[in-house]
Amino acid sequence: MANDGTERTMVASNEPKDKSSKSSKGASKGAKGVSSEPVEKAEKVKREPGVKPDWKRTSYPRLQKQFQEQIAPKLMQEFGLKNPHELPRMTKIVVNAGVGKFLENQKLKPELRETVLSTFSIITGQRAVMILAKKSVANFKVREGAPSAFMVTLRRDKMWHFLDRLIHLATPRIKDFRGVKDRAFDKAGNYSMGLTEQAVWPEINMANVTFTHGMHITICFEHSNPKVSRFVLGELGMPFVRPEENRRK
Repeated sequence: MANDGTERTMVASNEPKDKSSKSSKGASKGAKGVSSEPVEKAEKVKREPGVKPDWKRTSYPRLQKQFQEQIAPKLMQEFGLKNPHELPRMTKIVVNAGVGKFLENQKLKPELRETVLSTFSIITGQRAVMILAKKSVANFKVREGAPSAFMVTLRRDKMWHFLDRLIHLATPRIKDFRGVKDRAFDKAGNYSMGLTEQAVWPEINMANVTFTHGMHITICFEHSNPKVSRFVLGELGMPFVRPEENRRK
């Protein structure tokens, strides 16, 4: 008899509960301002397999558009390139400034640090990263872990906008400017140049600057060499030194 009673209780527990309790909960929610009616789900847009969405970019930076439309055909004709994938590609621009000579007791003053950070953020649109010394060098009075430089890496649209402003706004403001050197290429076609002061950038207000510092700029390429990179930068408008000036030197 005891076994029959336990079986009855187990069957009763497995039976579904009365729906009146659910309706009472729905009524209570409706009283609080929440609708008790079921919410209709949004219909999913069905796409055929293998069909990509109709999306295409329409706006590009000015120099990038110039490279795609005007310079790329000239490159293929000048250097005998048959495949568009053989074209050189500018991947990034690295801007850095060394602060090792401004250290006092292996520490950098807060005002100097904020000046460099604000300069980089204004001219590049990104916050710079502090680089610490990896090794201790007694001859240079550098200890491991001391601040040595600040660096910013630009890619994609920011890279093209920065190069446009460098060519057309910053370099013409250099004192006694006669052109940038055309021999500062490495074997991979990367180009490096330096600026002695940040005053060449029109965005910098020198009245709010505590000290003057320069910067080093490196333009990195892929699938390139010095001759090809020289051609690309020259077509983009980089003001290289004229051949007559090189002969005089």
